Amino acid sequence: MLARSHARKAAIALTCLLALSGAAAAETPARDLFGKVVGPSLDRGGPHAIGGYAGGCLAGARSLPVAGPGWQVLRPSRNRTYGAPAMIAWLGDLIARNRAAGQPALLIGDIAQPRGGPMSSGHASHTIGLDADIWLTPRIGDLVPESFEPPSMLAKGGRQVDPARFGPWQGGIIAMAAASPAVARIFVAPGIKAALCSRYAGQPWLGKIRPWFGHDSHFHVRLACPPSETACVPQAPPPPGDGCGAELSSWFAPPPPGPAKPARPKPPLTLSGMPAACTAVLKAP
Repeated sequence: MLARSHARKAAIALTCLLALSGAAAAETPARDLFGKVVGPSLDRGGPHAIGGYAGGCLAGARSLPVAGPGWQVLRPSRNRTYGAPAMIAWLGDLIARNRAAGQPALLIGDIAQPRGGPMSSGHASHTIGLDADIWLTPRIGDLVPESFEPPSMLAKGGRQVDPARFGPWQGGIIAMAAASPAVARIFVAPGIKAALCSRYAGQPWLGKIRPWFGHDSHFHVRLACPPSETACVPQAPPPPGDGCGAELSSWFAPPPPGPAKPARPKPPLTLSGMPAACTAVLKAP
């Protein structure tokens, strides 16, 4: 009952905000608008993923159920279990293949908000329903409580993997995901990339594995824009090669001497900076 009351208040607040003058609504931080929406728009059969991975929205989203044979969504209260149909189908296939291989159940992290768009915390992307996080700690036994904090795969105080945590299953599930033709990129910590380069040298999918700080306890899957998603803006493909040489070494280089000049924070993305169709997605039933 309390959850329904909060949802009703959020919907009323969003309706009031969108009823402001066009200029006022267009310049409101988009994260404040999309974060208040509690359900997806109706699926009218058109494009679902609209815009680019870090500045778009999501129409007619599907939702991954919170738990089932072979998986569990961690922290479902965040209401980020929504994705483009292609992503939800892809996750279902990965879950099924992992289960068929006799491996432990997956813990699924954030996918997207009900109508995509920027989030108030945690991500710069995940806006069009074609990104998903998968924790590198599997679900063992009963449902994992929402308060569970999955551990880092890196050795304490270091930048390489801890072999006691990053074992055959962790490398194997990333390899299984990366080998999928639908996957454009997978983001992992540089130390995890190094471990995969060592373990899977010569595999053609290694170039999809992109080092990125902050991905030491999970891996971030990004699907390519499916042909049916005509409003999706693709990302340029990764550089040629496996990315295991000088490119990877640069991530372990010490920072340049001297104080770093603090970067000026970017202003928050607003509706005026997003595809025009995203305004209609917010207003849609």
